[in-house]
Amino acid sequence: MNKKNELTARIPREFAGMRLDKALARLFPEVTRSRLQKWIREGRVEVSHSPTTAAGIPSPASRPSSLLSPRAAAIAGDLIRIQVPPPTDAGWMAQDIPLAIVYEDPDILVIDKPPGLVVHPGAGNPSGTLLNALLNHVPGLAELPRAGIVHRLDKDTSGLMVVAKKETVRQKLIKQLQERSVERVYLAIVNGVMISGGTINAPIGRHRTQRVRMAVSSRGKPAVSHYRVLKKYRAHTLVQVKLESGRTHQIRVHMAHLHYPVVGDPVYGGRLKIPAGASGALKDALHRFRRQALHALKLSLLHPETGKRTQWVTSVPRDMSELMEMLTRDSRLRSN
Repeated sequence: MNKKNELTARIPREFAGMRLDKALARLFPEVTRSRLQKWIREGRVEVSHSPTTAAGIPSPASRPSSLLSPRAAAIAGDLIRIQVPPPTDAGWMAQDIPLAIVYEDPDILVIDKPPGLVVHPGAGNPSGTLLNALLNHVPGLAELPRAGIVHRLDKDTSGLMVVAKKETVRQKLIKQLQERSVERVYLAIVNGVMISGGTINAPIGRHRTQRVRMAVSSRGKPAVSHYRVLKKYRAHTLVQVKLESGRTHQIRVHMAHLHYPVVGDPVYGGRLKIPAGASGALKDALHRFRRQALHALKLSLLHPETGKRTQWVTSVPRDMSELMEMLTRDSRLRSN
């Protein structure tokens, strides 16, 4: 994107002959294919043909954008310009909700999201979200899609998130996420004692019958998680997980797939494990931990304007750190 509200790209040789809407979806993965089809039909997509194609063959005359069809064949070398409509007023309002700001400059915000805070308004959560808080802190974010939010955390997952304050910056961050140059490291307490770390490379897609759930599926999108054992308790393990991709519920689904579900996970957690002979206090703490014990601990990226590698680390929230302390105390008592 080189102008506000405009997307530009040139059709590469390997996309030649592909349906135009499909080629654009590959060029602009941050935009859904259905939205691109709508923009084509609305005349928002302009194709400027090169004097010759990539093969040296004269190109056909340029067609007015009003005559384009989503089914039109993409031609290598053509320049695409998309006039992006301004974000529609979704009724979002600024709300004075406290934000834990880890870092801020004219380009980005890094937030330490607490557990229990929904990121984006939706069904059942029309307000009281991180987005509403961001609009209060930086009103100009109302001009950006999703108020500059480029990646999300589940409601009950805590930790670091980056937010763009400009559209050019948002596009650069999205590209970094796609190119996997953003490093995201999580801490999780899982049920069961893991022997060692490893890598799980298992695609994730929507569950076949339970649409609110995700699942490992051959029909899903590629998903890779690298995990390392940090501490073993008597019936649980503290693990560090580094994401290579960022699928919905990725860590929760992958850990459950390994049969070590995240403690407290209401969707994928399975049966709660209680160490034999555990104290009443530990039993009570495990039963009362009603969210996934998952925390986005570290975030590292190339600053979208300076290009410098920048990293942030945040502390574990109190409820999770207290559970870790109780599990450690239980292990020490039983080992003596």
